[in-house]
Amino acid sequence: MPGLDPGVTTHKLNVVPSARPVKQDVRFYKPDVELKIKDEVVKLLKAGFISPSNTPLGFPAIVPVLKKNGQICVCVDFRDLNKSCPKDEFPLPSIDTLVDSAFGHHMFSFIDGFSGYNQIKMALDDAPKTSFRTSNGNFFYTIIPFGLKNAGAIYQRAMTAIFHDMFHDILEFYIDDLVVKSKEQGTHLEDLQREFERCKRYRLRMNPLKCAFGVTAGKFLGCIVPRHGFDLDPAKVIAIREMPRPTNVDELRHSWGANLIYGGSSLLWPKSPNRSAI
Repeated sequence: MPGLDPGVTTHKLNVVPSARPVKQDVRFYKPDVELKIKDEVVKLLKAGFISPSNTPLGFPAIVPVLKKNGQICVCVDFRDLNKSCPKDEFPLPSIDTLVDSAFGHHMFSFIDGFSGYNQIKMALDDAPKTSFRTSNGNFFYTIIPFGLKNAGAIYQRAMTAIFHDMFHDILEFYIDDLVVKSKEQGTHLEDLQREFERCKRYRLRMNPLKCAFGVTAGKFLGCIVPRHGFDLDPAKVIAIREMPRPTNVDELRHSWGANLIYGGSSLLWPKSPNRSAI
């Protein structure tokens, strides 16, 4: 995959000068899991997402995550690296504001980014710092991998740079979720064309399997957005209703946080100057 035009952005880690590499031992797994890890590494190599690493830096360990379909998702334990990287303070927009901004429009196209953060290249000097170990060798990421700090802020900054003159006008976006909105059905194709031309210019790819074009309502950031008002995504409502009963403070905060997203703050968590939101 060619990836996003590096002229828009690349991911710089900005590791603090005092940080020192932390080496982790290689983790070994059952033979069937090792084979799945090897297959996944081969796929990442063919896609150009990783390259063999000869860096003398320390290597975090690989952590395989089993998907529902039985396949392995290769994840890397980047906790030590993340601790050495300052937080990117680029602001993420308010979800409530984005959803509200979509009201009053007649036609929508809901668009999802392809492979998300994987479209953004790592800065050449920082890519070796993402090195990881497997029983089949050491590799580093050439693109932003899952689990790396500041990935959301970097993606939002890239989207803002690409669509700055369309944001809050003909489209809204939150990281890789985007909706093109038109007040008149007759202008929707023109609005889509502007968005597509901008994607083509900067090599930003979208996933056609997760897109819905020319509809009067659709899912956006956990809500069903129609012309007037909005409804919660039924799947999200079911997930909230079926959440297990909290048994400790952390689980209670998680439950509250999930409900706060859908507008229950005034009832579930009254404001107090002596208490944090969650």
